[in-house]
Amino acid sequence: MDNTTQALARILIVEDEPKLAALVGDYLRAGGFEAGWVADGREAIAAIRTQPPDLVLLDLMLPGCDGLDVCREVRSFSEVPIIMLTARVEEIDRLVGLELGADDYICKPFSPREVVARVRAILRRMRHSEQSSSTLLRIDEATHSAIFHGVTLELTPVEFRLLKTLAASPGRVFSRDRLLDRLYLDHRVVTDRTVDSHIKNLRRKLEQAAPGPDPIRSIYGVGYKLEIE
Repeated sequence: MDNTTQALARILIVEDEPKLAALVGDYLRAGGFEAGWVADGREAIAAIRTQPPDLVLLDLMLPGCDGLDVCREVRSFSEVPIIMLTARVEEIDRLVGLELGADDYICKPFSPREVVARVRAILRRMRHSEQSSSTLLRIDEATHSAIFHGVTLELTPVEFRLLKTLAASPGRVFSRDRLLDRLYLDHRVVTDRTVDSHIKNLRRKLEQAAPGPDPIRSIYGVGYKLEIE
């Protein structure tokens, strides 16, 4: 990521310890980022809705509405990258499993330099993935069409929404539950294995359009992610 991109990237720090938030903010600004701060979970949700940041540093232990609840609610309307900050070791498996939709986690106590490095790495990775995806996969919601390697895909409405969801955040793991929330507009009751069936059909159509490595990766016990190189 170049310096211009860094300068434009805005990071929201959600942390109820003012001194720690100020320290991390100082390091982020020194690293070429803009940094904002809120100390309350509900305030964070409102801030992300009204002025979406490029990345969120989200403390797990917050008063009123903790980081887990904040992450769940944010994921209902945004795919902004989220790095969880946690001192609760027992929650790490859930965070590593990405069942809440977090992109990464950092254990307290941590080095502010490590935070800056993780932020930079995630933004660089997402930028690279988005560039690769936009070149090889084009999705037009207005015409409900998708073109992969120059070939128009014949997709059902559910398959189109599935591909659109995965392509919105290339490289990010989506659990089956999160994908189900986006597949059926009438919120019908279906099993999470329904996603597997749609993934199988979508993979077949992508393979027919461009034979080669499967761009939809299965993450055992978690879900799926789209990787287009």
